[in-house]
Amino acid sequence: MLAFWIALQFLSSLPVRLPGMPAPEQMGRSLLYYPLVGLLFGGLLWGLNALLAGSPVLLHAALLLSAWVLLSGALHLDGLADSADAWLGGFGDRERTLLIMKDPRSGPIAVVTLVLVLLLKFCALLALLDSGQGVLLLLAPLIGRAALLGLFLSTPYVRSGGLGQALADHLPRGAGKLVLLVSALACVLLAGLKGLWVVLVAAGVFAWLRRLMVRRLGGTTGDTAGAMLELLELAVLIALVL
Repeated sequence: MLAFWIALQFLSSLPVRLPGMPAPEQMGRSLLYYPLVGLLFGGLLWGLNALLAGSPVLLHAALLLSAWVLLSGALHLDGLADSADAWLGGFGDRERTLLIMKDPRSGPIAVVTLVLVLLLKFCALLALLDSGQGVLLLLAPLIGRAALLGLFLSTPYVRSGGLGQALADHLPRGAGKLVLLVSALACVLLAGLKGLWVVLVAAGVFAWLRRLMVRRLGGTTGDTAGAMLELLELAVLIALVL
């Protein structure tokens, strides 16, 4: 279970404390538990949704979105902001793009991107609440974190050293593919044809974003992985309410 606690500590702001620095092998295995962490997030959001039943719907959606952001400590939003700045400011150049992503400052394009993504998530949540299908809140966090596993399975990590390299080098590939299959089946079991629909939408968005990363960078980084998660969650929410 150590690998699960590693995944939970890395992906969430929950008060998880590990006994020491994990071995690289355990770091790699922690990727297998990313979809489970996503399902846990979805369950917490679903529970909060039930507690907020009867509250004004705009406030209801805002509180759900705030809890969603707080659960991850805005980790992936930070990656989205850095990637947005780098993609515009990199002018198609790989090294310049990577350099900008390391800059902790956020430019106007990062701010605009974050505002638009959060606004669209809020509106999609509002529409989902109006439909009375709160159980579908389980799907977006699950698919978003399963996508991180899929990204590390299929895409080179372009920054040598550090956490991302340990994850990529020690990921059990056969088990990872099985976890992805189980995650897709879980979505179908939870939501039927709608679950199948969002898995197909997510697969299409995943393929497109991965192609952009490979063409510009030759692979992925921690920032682009976070950006992918945020954009996939948004795509799933929109697909659920269309």
